[in-house]
Amino acid sequence: MQASNILSVARDTISNEAKAVEKLQDYLNDEFAHAVQHIYNSKGRVIITGIGKSAIIATKIVATLNSTGTPAIFMHAADAIHGDLGTILKDDTVICISKSGNTPEIKVLVPLIKNFKNTLIGITGNKDSFLGKQSDYVLNAYIDKEACPNNLAPTTSTTAQLVLGDALAVCLLHLRGFSSKDFAKYHPGGALGKKLYLRISDITSENQKPQVTPNTSINKVIIEISEKMLGVTAVIENEEIVGIITDGDIRRMLTKNEDFSQLKAKDIMGASPKTIDNHAMAVDAMDILEENGISQLIAKDNKGKYAGIVHLHNLIKEGII
Repeated sequence: MQASNILSVARDTISNEAKAVEKLQDYLNDEFAHAVQHIYNSKGRVIITGIGKSAIIATKIVATLNSTGTPAIFMHAADAIHGDLGTILKDDTVICISKSGNTPEIKVLVPLIKNFKNTLIGITGNKDSFLGKQSDYVLNAYIDKEACPNNLAPTTSTTAQLVLGDALAVCLLHLRGFSSKDFAKYHPGGALGKKLYLRISDITSENQKPQVTPNTSINKVIIEISEKMLGVTAVIENEEIVGIITDGDIRRMLTKNEDFSQLKAKDIMGASPKTIDNHAMAVDAMDILEENGISQLIAKDNKGKYAGIVHLHNLIKEGII
């Protein structure tokens, strides 16, 4: 195939799936809303099951629900009839995903779920199927055709299933009033979690705390900046922050003065330095640094006293930037 042909197939695939997803809006009805309300009011978990590609989609929906405050467990439809039915507890809601709704495993599994008297939600492309007729709530995932040219490989159908699962999860998220703080509880790792929970104090507590007085000699200022390895030092007088000296200030001083033996910190410091509360979120420091085109911030405690330094490199290391 020529590159142009490959791109044409790719565009047709995306167009096919996009149109199918768009049509899902037309299939939404009160049954969808009632299914969401049932899950929200349920005391149990959500058990999601399926076979083949639908099982793979089920695992993703489970992950999305768990990360947004709705406890969920995946149960493979084939394994369910060989012992995994024990996964289902009294108050659990079962979601069964199947394009046709008539696969042999589904026909065996669904009556067993009904015998347990658990509420069954079916996600299927065939409302008149075995699954559709047996479900307490049916979520219509009908598609006109698969993106596969033979209309065989699950492509558009699994996309539709996934989108309905996302819609369920987001509706439940809204009902629970699930906030970014709640999200952080379930995502403590990685850059995303750090943006939601990492505070300035978590950084300053690990950094050294360079400081000089206004009357400190330039030689000692250079030594302090070099030893503390943050490219900066705070200037402190009577426990108050009165200035800041960066390695840039040192370089500018050297270009202007051949002899700096008589200079003091107060002679080259920048007054009114940019500061941030030590209990603020680390992501807030990133905004201040970007807005002002600087690399370091002085952190203050709740009494306005010097608490430490936050460097751009700290935010990069933590994945905030």
